[in-house]
Amino acid sequence: MMSARTSGLGELRDELRASGFFEKPTTRILTELTIFLLIMLVGLVGYLVTESLLLKAAAVMVFTLGSLGVTINTHTSSHYATSDRRWVNEFLTYFGYPFLVGFSATYWWHKHVVRHHPSPNVIGLDDDVDLQPLFAVNTAEMHARSALLRGYYRAQWLVVPIAIFLNSFNLELSGWRHLIGALRDPTRRRIMHWIDLAALCLQWLLWIVLPMFIWPPAHVCLFYLLRRGLISYAFFAVFVPAHFPPEAMFIDRESKDADLMLLQTSTTVNFRTGIIGRLLCAGVNYQIEHHLFPGMSHVHYAQASRIIEAYCRSHGYPYRTLGWGEAVVKSLLVFYRPKPVHTLVNASGATAVVK
Repeated sequence: MMSARTSGLGELRDELRASGFFEKPTTRILTELTIFLLIMLVGLVGYLVTESLLLKAAAVMVFTLGSLGVTINTHTSSHYATSDRRWVNEFLTYFGYPFLVGFSATYWWHKHVVRHHPSPNVIGLDDDVDLQPLFAVNTAEMHARSALLRGYYRAQWLVVPIAIFLNSFNLELSGWRHLIGALRDPTRRRIMHWIDLAALCLQWLLWIVLPMFIWPPAHVCLFYLLRRGLISYAFFAVFVPAHFPPEAMFIDRESKDADLMLLQTSTTVNFRTGIIGRLLCAGVNYQIEHHLFPGMSHVHYAQASRIIEAYCRSHGYPYRTLGWGEAVVKSLLVFYRPKPVHTLVNASGATAVVK
């Protein structure tokens, strides 16, 4: 029997299932993955064969776009939405995250699937919006700090471009800390952690150690730094616009048990892209659909969004769509003007949000 918290979501899920939106088009998703791998290869070969610094820069950009596509494509796999076979989803997650990009898969599952998805933008539960002490992105954090820190936070936007560049390095280090902590704890240690460790070590062997036997170490390290920094900006552009604009509310911890549809739709927005953007984003531009039904393959989001938007509007749930550039700019402005924290309220079947 569905609880009141999930009844609306269950009703909508039944309608989507009847339309066939929970079928997993594995062949199409793997075809997209292959395209992104080829783009990575083109960028890598271009970087190696040209002597022109301008062309090298262009090649790294191409490589970054391919890497972004691989990561977002296997993001679908991390939600077990690529295939009906569990091992296929897990293999692709290990392939896309630790092996090709260098981010721990088990950390991603913990941080993104276990913590972020059930409680998006919930202060104290969602690590994605906890940027303390370096940044304050909500007014409660601003008010809780000393006058000296509040002075720094008023100018924190000046540091943001550098911090974004370093974010993928932070993700890599956080993943290693999480993985090592799990491997050292017999109560947490699982075979998945050993697989993750093996994939991460192979990534270092493939991208750092072996290339140093062929090319000058300085060139190898420079390529590593460039791919890390550029993928950081790419991640910011595709993941952050769904939750940082003012339309995506920050919610207090007391609201974590609110109506699940209200929680997800209040804290999440979609953003519009063109044809190439839709391919690269692999569904993360439809974040409302993804957060309501993470087990649905991203291939279905565009069509499913019509049903979901109509349901939200007829039942009083928020459904917001921004332009991609608009969403990125608004996300950056949060560092200049932090957002308030709200409490969700359900009132006689309707929904309201109050400070």
